[in-house]
Amino acid sequence: MSRSIPKLTSLKTESKLRARLDELGIRLPLSSEAPADVLSAPLELRDGVAGTRKVGNRFAILPMEGWDATIDGRPTELVRRRWRRFGESGAKLIWCEATAVRVDGRAHPKQLPRDPGATTEPGNLRHGLVEAHRARFGQTDDLVVGLQLTHSGRWARPDGTQQPRTAFRHPWLDGRVHADETSVFSDEELAELSDDYIAAAVRARDAGFDFVDVKHCHGYLLHELLAPDAREGDYGGSMAGRTRFLRDVVAGIREQAPELHIAVRLSAFDFAPFSKSEDGVGICEADSGYPHAFGGDGSGVGINLDESNAFLSELEALGIGLVCITAGSPYYCPHIQRPAAYPPSDGYLPPEDPLVGVARMLAATRELSLAHPDLTIVSSGLSYMQEWLPRVGAGAVEQGAGQLVGLGRIALSYPELPADVLASQELKRGKICRTFSDCTTAPRNGLISGCYPLDPHYKSMKDAKRVAKLRTDAARTRPAKGGGPSDS
Repeated sequence: MSRSIPKLTSLKTESKLRARLDELGIRLPLSSEAPADVLSAPLELRDGVAGTRKVGNRFAILPMEGWDATIDGRPTELVRRRWRRFGESGAKLIWCEATAVRVDGRAHPKQLPRDPGATTEPGNLRHGLVEAHRARFGQTDDLVVGLQLTHSGRWARPDGTQQPRTAFRHPWLDGRVHADETSVFSDEELAELSDDYIAAAVRARDAGFDFVDVKHCHGYLLHELLAPDAREGDYGGSMAGRTRFLRDVVAGIREQAPELHIAVRLSAFDFAPFSKSEDGVGICEADSGYPHAFGGDGSGVGINLDESNAFLSELEALGIGLVCITAGSPYYCPHIQRPAAYPPSDGYLPPEDPLVGVARMLAATRELSLAHPDLTIVSSGLSYMQEWLPRVGAGAVEQGAGQLVGLGRIALSYPELPADVLASQELKRGKICRTFSDCTTAPRNGLISGCYPLDPHYKSMKDAKRVAKLRTDAARTRPAKGGGPSDS
């Protein structure tokens, strides 16, 4: 294993961390105050139509899927357990997992759908989450719970096989999923799909959710619709065309469920696809420019947030008040979306110190937050910070890199981290996510997602040994040289 990237656990003191940041030429916010003092502050979540709701603290649980529903989309006990644990976390904003607005939009055959036949189930899930929160914390009037609505588009695998539906022909990605001209949504099909989003939002309202997320991130369909100059017709070309789908969905929700807050999770910047080089390290596939990256500078590995700012201005005009900033896609450039020390079984070693990815995400979040002070913005990409997460999260809030700290993968291994931080308790080191990526390796190989290394519930499952073998086999096939973390 390469010794070029030190493990974060070796940077045990602030001086060591700052020395590494200086070496990399990057900056991370580190709160000088006690994290609990910063992160316990409540805030008002505003929506131009639905009004305001109180969020009791600055922690948010981000959409973490398990791909562990039944084939017909019913929650299993694993789904219920995950939602209850999120309710017990202490976070006051729970951004519940991606649910497909129709069956052909599922990314996995065991992803929760939003079919008419499943109308009551997410409501039961929400009830379990809220009651778990009430049992531990005594009140829920400052708890806000939402549901993410999605169509997986290019990455749809509703029965386990690739069945891509795309926004445009993509010269770098079509081959990965066997997409062709028949895969591209027509304008008429997109108009029909917008009705499915509206109907799903109404069902979410009826099930008691406080907001819905019209998901625009991670290479899924609506993120792909934002790509510049990639599509003609009513849903392409100018920013007005590329946001037509969003405007239609928002108009329908405002008409049929005006009490719902509307949110958007946005990949604010994107890179070109990466693949594994001969030495196992990720390498950019577009060496002569890349025109399809929303929030990109055309090079494939750089950022220009002009269009991201224009998109957020469009959200403000629509009265949308809640945004989560993320980046890229787990399918083709995961190192910018979820900085990690270890890749999943089908991934590549990080081409940069993951600290660079965290700093990049927070810098973009801060730039967008300061430019749009009326939006409530949730940060993401922080699980890699491990023991440093509370201070970095509090520093991000202090310095304007979002108003809430979003917790992703670390919420699978250590859901009660918010409660411990807010109580000024020492973190439980044995529960802290070390970004082994088993939660991704598992579903990439047809298994349910969960924290197999650290959550005893998953560690005891029969599939745990298979997941561990997939991880070790992938590591064994990588050459010793490369950009992986050191053993020091």
